[in-house]
Amino acid sequence: MTRKIAVILFNLGGPDSLEAVRPFLVNLFSDRAIIDLPQPLRGVIARTLANRRKHEAQLNYAHMGGRSPILPETQAQARALEEALAKRMPDAEFKCWPAMRYWRPFIEDVARKAEAWGASEAVLAPLYPQYSSTTTGSSLVAWRKASALPASTVCCYPAGANFARAHADAILEAWRAGGEPANPRVIFSAHGLPLRVIERGDPYQWQVEQSVAAVSALLPADWDKRIAYQSRVGPLKWLEPSTLDELAAAGQDQVGVIVSPIAFVSEHIETLVELDRDYAQSAVSFDVPYYLRAKALGAAERFIDALAELVERACALPGRVQSESGGRICPAAFGLCPHRPNEG
Repeated sequence: MTRKIAVILFNLGGPDSLEAVRPFLVNLFSDRAIIDLPQPLRGVIARTLANRRKHEAQLNYAHMGGRSPILPETQAQARALEEALAKRMPDAEFKCWPAMRYWRPFIEDVARKAEAWGASEAVLAPLYPQYSSTTTGSSLVAWRKASALPASTVCCYPAGANFARAHADAILEAWRAGGEPANPRVIFSAHGLPLRVIERGDPYQWQVEQSVAAVSALLPADWDKRIAYQSRVGPLKWLEPSTLDELAAAGQDQVGVIVSPIAFVSEHIETLVELDRDYAQSAVSFDVPYYLRAKALGAAERFIDALAELVERACALPGRVQSESGGRICPAAFGLCPHRPNEG
């Protein structure tokens, strides 16, 4: 009997209209992985924050045409991955499903569609390369509530060969398009997290560092490379340095930059608005000699190959939680890693 495998591509999601901005924000802030408070207090705070941020967020989505591009980008990745898997595993039937955490298509709706399709099993493949309890972890919790399908889980792939090469390709492409300037500074910009999340044992920061090390090894050795974190909100202490701080430092040092969205695999508000508009304007104000931005990976062939390799390995060992190397890659100190410390 042919295996019918549903590949579930977890991502954040984004509003598909300006009217959807507020309910999207309510869903985001209602997630206990984001605001760790009991109900009904969490719901009250979620609605309050959504109301406060709705107007500015609507302006930003209007800048992108009135909707987030993340679903079309994820759909393109799904189609490319289906084609790659059909070549790798012709004896199985695959269907790849975008499954969004905070807007349509919601994880619970995708779970029902996969079962109606007749899936015999699922591979849970996050489009978050670096594991965090706030992203992949939250999506896994939602999936397990929604589906009883036998499932294998890809937890993370921060430093795999094809993933790293795809990022290096994007950085070098931006460098060539910018006229091949001498000695650029590469700022690897990842979405930030409150420091207290890391202090609880979340491996995200450590995994971002592994990504940067893997990509840096593929770039010219004399280029300067820096890690920075963007998208900070609220009064809590977040991971540092911020991307804005690194841009200010580049201005002081009079060195041009190439910004790589190291934790993002799709273009969305953090890349198209925050990086391309807000930080580009800041770079001008800081007198940075030039500001180049590497593209998100999208459906780049090397990235799709990386995902296909991960799914193929997961299919070979059903029911397991697997990293890019199969076993646990995080040091034992990171207690929120989905692998137990003694797992190989």
